[in-house]
Amino acid sequence: MAFLSSASPASPVSSRTANKAPKISFMASQSLAKQKAYEKKAKNYKIPLEPLAIFTAQLAALLAAGLPLVSSLEALQEQMEDPVFRVILREVRLEISAGSSFSAAIKKFPKGFPSLFISMVEAGEASGNLAEILQKVAGYFESTVKLTKKVKSAMAYPLAVIGLAVVLVNVLLVFVIPVFAEMFAGFGSQLPLPTQMLIDVSNFLKPAFSFPEVFTKISILHIGVVLYFAWKAWGKFTSTPKGREFKDELVHRAPIFGPLSHKIALSRFCRTYATLMRSGVQILRTLEIVSSASGKTQIEKACSDIAKHISQGGQISDILATNAYFPPMMKHMVKAGESTGNVDGMMSKVADFFDTEVDATVAALTSLIEPLLICFLGVFVGGIVMAMFLPIFNMANVVGGNN
Repeated sequence: MAFLSSASPASPVSSRTANKAPKISFMASQSLAKQKAYEKKAKNYKIPLEPLAIFTAQLAALLAAGLPLVSSLEALQEQMEDPVFRVILREVRLEISAGSSFSAAIKKFPKGFPSLFISMVEAGEASGNLAEILQKVAGYFESTVKLTKKVKSAMAYPLAVIGLAVVLVNVLLVFVIPVFAEMFAGFGSQLPLPTQMLIDVSNFLKPAFSFPEVFTKISILHIGVVLYFAWKAWGKFTSTPKGREFKDELVHRAPIFGPLSHKIALSRFCRTYATLMRSGVQILRTLEIVSSASGKTQIEKACSDIAKHISQGGQISDILATNAYFPPMMKHMVKAGESTGNVDGMMSKVADFFDTEVDATVAALTSLIEPLLICFLGVFVGGIVMAMFLPIFNMANVVGGNN
C-alpha cells in the first residue's frame, strides 16, 4: 500500500511532461521551418517602398544620434514586423560585423534594395556623412510613397463602383431578365430591339451558371479563358523591348491618365536626379540610376542620349531641347541651372512643380469621377430597366399585333 501511495502522485506529472515535450518539439520545428523559408525568400525578396522608407528614416535618425551602424541595424531588426525584411537586416548586420562595408552588404540583396539606395549609401560612405544622405533618401522615398497613395486612392473609388456595377448588371442579366423573357414569350409578337438584345445577352450568360451546360455550350467561362490567355500574351509581349515601348507610348497617349502618368514620370526623373547629384553621385552613374528607376522607355532613351552627349562634353539641356517628351518649361529651367551651376536645384524645383500639377490633376479627377460614375450607372442600369419595360409600356400595341 505504501508503494502504491508513493507512486501514484508521480504518475500524472510524468505523463503531463511527456505530453508537453512533443508539442514543444513540434512548435520548435515549425518555427525553424518558417525561418528557413524566410531565409530562402530573402535572396529574391523585393522590399516594399513604404517599409523601406520607414527603415531609412529610422536608420538616419539613429545614426544622427550617434549610435553605431551595427547597433542601429540590430535595433531596427528587432522591431521589424516584416519577417523577410528582418532576415535581410540580420544578414546585412552580420556582414558588417565581419568587416564588410554597408554598401557591400546590401549589394548582396540587389532585388531587396533599389540601385538608388545602394548608390546613395556608397556616396554617404565616401563622404563620411551617411546619416544626412540617408535622410535625403528617406525624404525621396516618402514623397514617392505619398504620390503613389494619392494616385491609388483616386483610382480605388471608381474601380470599386465599376466592380459593383458589373456584379449588379450580371445579376440582372442572369436572374431578373429571364423572368421577364418568360413573361414576354406569351405575347407572341416581336419584341423591341433593345429588349430582344438584352434577352439574347441573358441567354448567352445563363449557361455559365448552369453546371450541366457549362461544358457543352458557349458560356462566360470561354470568355474568361480567352481573356486569361490574352492577358498572359500581353504580359509576355510587354516584357520585350518593343512591347515595353509600345505600352509606354500607349499610356502616354491615353486621354486622361496619359498626362497624369507623364507628369509623374517627369517628377520622378527630376527628383531622383536632384537627390543623387546633391549627394555627390557621379553624373553618369546618376543617369544610369535615373534610367532604371523611371520605368519609362522614353526616359531610358533620353538618359542614354544624355550620357553619350555629356561624355563628349555636351550639356543636358542640349538633349532635352530635341526630345519632345520633355516640356519646354523643363528645358529652360535646366538650361538656366547649367548657366548658374545649379542644375540639381533647378531639377528639384521642376519636381516640386510637377508634384503640384499631379496633386491638382488627382484632385480634379477625384471631383469629376463621382458625378461621371453616377451618370454612367444611371444611363447604363436605367437603360437596362427601360429596355425591359418597353414591351409593358407598349403592351397594347404588342397584344394588338396578335389580333
